[in-house]
Amino acid sequence: MECAGKGRGTRCLGPPTRLCTRCGAVAYCSVSHQFSHRKEHKEECERFEQQMKRVDAVNHFPFAFSRELLRKQESRCSFLTKAGVHRLGMWAHECPCGPSSPSLRSINDGWDLPQDLCPCRGPVSSISKGLTGWVDYYEWRCIPLSSPVALLLHWPLTLYRAIQIACTESLNSETCNKLRIHYLGPEKELLQLAAFAELQALFPDKQVHLELIGPAIPESRDGEIINLQTYAHCQDIDCFCGFSSESAVSGKSASVTIQLHRGLYHDRFRDLVEVYFLPHLSHWTDALL
Repeated sequence: MECAGKGRGTRCLGPPTRLCTRCGAVAYCSVSHQFSHRKEHKEECERFEQQMKRVDAVNHFPFAFSRELLRKQESRCSFLTKAGVHRLGMWAHECPCGPSSPSLRSINDGWDLPQDLCPCRGPVSSISKGLTGWVDYYEWRCIPLSSPVALLLHWPLTLYRAIQIACTESLNSETCNKLRIHYLGPEKELLQLAAFAELQALFPDKQVHLELIGPAIPESRDGEIINLQTYAHCQDIDCFCGFSSESAVSGKSASVTIQLHRGLYHDRFRDLVEVYFLPHLSHWTDALL
């Protein structure tokens, strides 16, 4: 967590240890920085307070990558090597020996796995009831538990779980056909953007717009919009996913879009809200994560 008053004329005096006593969601390095940020934070404090009341619920996600998916005392490098994906594509940053200078990956990155071990196409059936853990997900997607995809899919599956908690009523509304998500502080996720295409399977009747906001986003890509029109593809050249990827039409409306915003959330929030209140976004559900 960074000081919410950072960059306001004076340097931070130390670590941000002074939490807002009302919401507890933002912190400051000093009284002076807290005072300088008071006007801006006053507008958001109540909203943050309501969100922080759900912290206990959202801190217990069933879709974090679990060591239960690894063999006893097996290292992550060994696990990835046995799966044949060690240091490949999106997997390159999943162990300590990955590249030291990561950069945004292409959305055309694939799973580097055979089709029976990854979700490279749409599901064969809809979700009959809410997914409660990895066993449910793997069974629904017809993938064996030996597949390593949970390592990358915990990003979209955590979003799925958070949205189920935060806005169940809105999701069930017939008028809610678009879902807008504010995703704060992405880092390694920026190297695995193709995995977020799984959101189209998790929310098949929604258009999902993901706003990624954080200082790790390169300045040159601030404001960039990324369309995920197909699922991340497998390594089998004869699989249908390869043909569907090639036939994706540029400019075609994608069910999952990502927009990148460089900076801290409290600095960019006003801009995002101004866009949010445009009439054509009036039916979007804004789930803050």
